[in-house]
Amino acid sequence: MINLLWLQGGACSGNTMSFLNAQQPSFVELVREFDINILWHPSLSPELGDAVQSMLNDCCDEKIPLDVLVFEGTVINGPDGSGRWNRFAGKPMKDWVNDLADVAKYIVAVGDCAAWGGIPATAPNPTDSEGLQYLKKKRGGALGPDFVTRSGLPVINISGCPAHPDWITQVLVAIATGRGNDIGLDELQRPQTFFSTFTQTGCTRNMHFTYKIASTEFAQRKGCLYYDLGCRGPVTRSSCNRILWNRHSSKTRAGMPCIGCTEPEFPFYELAPGTVFKSQTEMGFPKDLPEGIDKMGYMRLTAAAKIAAPEWAEEDIFLI
Repeated sequence: MINLLWLQGGACSGNTMSFLNAQQPSFVELVREFDINILWHPSLSPELGDAVQSMLNDCCDEKIPLDVLVFEGTVINGPDGSGRWNRFAGKPMKDWVNDLADVAKYIVAVGDCAAWGGIPATAPNPTDSEGLQYLKKKRGGALGPDFVTRSGLPVINISGCPAHPDWITQVLVAIATGRGNDIGLDELQRPQTFFSTFTQTGCTRNMHFTYKIASTEFAQRKGCLYYDLGCRGPVTRSSCNRILWNRHSSKTRAGMPCIGCTEPEFPFYELAPGTVFKSQTEMGFPKDLPEGIDKMGYMRLTAAAKIAAPEWAEEDIFLI
């Protein structure tokens, strides 16, 4: 049996809602079949007040072994570095995070907010929010750039807004079955199993991407969502089109562009208040290009592809 503690900082509970929809395995299977003991979860546990504070102190004092600390939401440092804007169980949540990090065998940051600060950390960031070990792409965060858990691993970042439920449960299964240190992490500390390919991998609209046939409206049954609707699939790492949501569909399969929510830049850019920003069509080419393509090469490729497009590429596709 392993002990798991789930805490929530500055968050909307979206990752908890996603987690509860996991299917392979489900939350119930985690508990029953993989012997994961949930010490406490803000939405699932009945304990309140003094009981929660006592349990947290016992973890910090190592009276209760803490195998996995799961954190959802940002670490809030405001105002003035005190963390008082997010108090929990008698003290700032940021202090609990630091104290529990010292005794946790593994730490899992669930969702963009916990991984790199997410939407709350976007300029002007009034709450002084950050992720556990990143602030956007800058390594450091609440725990510092050199932090490692007792397992020897840094924080495991399962990014997304929200993170895919099965990404969460499968990482927890790896830890519960003694394979936690076998989880290969990419340069942003994300599990490579889920973040080694681009979201475009498995997209049902790839033939339209190839021939530069664009969707001009949301939920259109044909056309690539990249050119006019700003789909981030070609420059975002996730397995959303390989491991489908609810084992059924994805944003692009439903005719909605990928918004790049697994990347540190989400929600895309650090924009100062009042910034006006041109559409891709106004700029003449997408702001972000597929890897290995320069701007002039891309424009020549686009012209050639449109000329070469076969008639079947203009036909409607079936949306699941």
